[in-house]
Amino acid sequence: MENRHFDVIILGGGAAGLTAGIYLSRAKMKTLIVNEGTAGGQMVLTHEIANYPGVESTGGYMLGSTMKNQATSFGAKIFNNSKILSLDLTSDVKSIELARKGKFTSDAFILATGGRSRPLNVPGEDEFKGRGISYCATCDGDFFQDKEIIVVGGGNSALEEAVSLTKYANKVTVVHQFDHFQALEHYIEEAEANEKIEFIMESEIAQFYGDDKLTKVKIENMRTHEFTEMDIDGVFILIGYIPNTELFEEIVELTDRKEIIATRDMETNISGVFAAGDCTAKKYRQVTTAVADGTIAGLAAVEYLSNKK
Repeated sequence: MENRHFDVIILGGGAAGLTAGIYLSRAKMKTLIVNEGTAGGQMVLTHEIANYPGVESTGGYMLGSTMKNQATSFGAKIFNNSKILSLDLTSDVKSIELARKGKFTSDAFILATGGRSRPLNVPGEDEFKGRGISYCATCDGDFFQDKEIIVVGGGNSALEEAVSLTKYANKVTVVHQFDHFQALEHYIEEAEANEKIEFIMESEIAQFYGDDKLTKVKIENMRTHEFTEMDIDGVFILIGYIPNTELFEEIVELTDRKEIIATRDMETNISGVFAAGDCTAKKYRQVTTAVADGTIAGLAAVEYLSNKK
């Protein structure tokens, strides 16, 4: 069992988890990164990342791959596509059981499971993710310079990002399923005052079309159930965010939005358990903020382990 015990097990192989793995393994901590998908997390969905400091432009997949290679080069072990059967975070020695690989234990744990943008779940959405469909205006807005785009949503984020996107796009059409917005009044006023923004209310996107990239959407009026088609260069879906915290809802302290509550040192309410990245309660979710969280969580875990020893 000795080779199945680690100093730290990191749950999640996105920007936060991989960064924590880099710091921990460089500090000579025996580190295991367990990832239910492929390494890179949300990064791999982004065709191009142009706002990562020190890197003019890179593909999300390439950046994720570089981080993974860094972590493994310092000695971190990574299990991708791993199904979690059970998890014990409350014992002094923590443990995780994986399908086909068995049980592993550790003295500390970092939860970096990230999250996912709430999808529309309509035909064509999966096909055109990263090829006309985006879930992050800050990440991808400048790729739509002088284009016509749609923003789906009616909350604060959707209207705020719609205004922000007018810096790039010639025209922004906000599509919202209700006849009123769920945003604060100043966001509504700012959007309505912008000459580049138009509104299609009481409507939903029913389908996405295109070839190599998105070119058209079908829109359904929810009151009349009539369909119209609209040529478009891009669509930003901004209808909410889902943290990947279902596995430990009854274990660590969460907000009412199911986000992990962590201190500024990324500590959870359980001793020896830290959290980092998009699964935590935070305002901004970017690759850079995830990397910062992962750095802090990794260093805090090193300190915790040093004090424990």
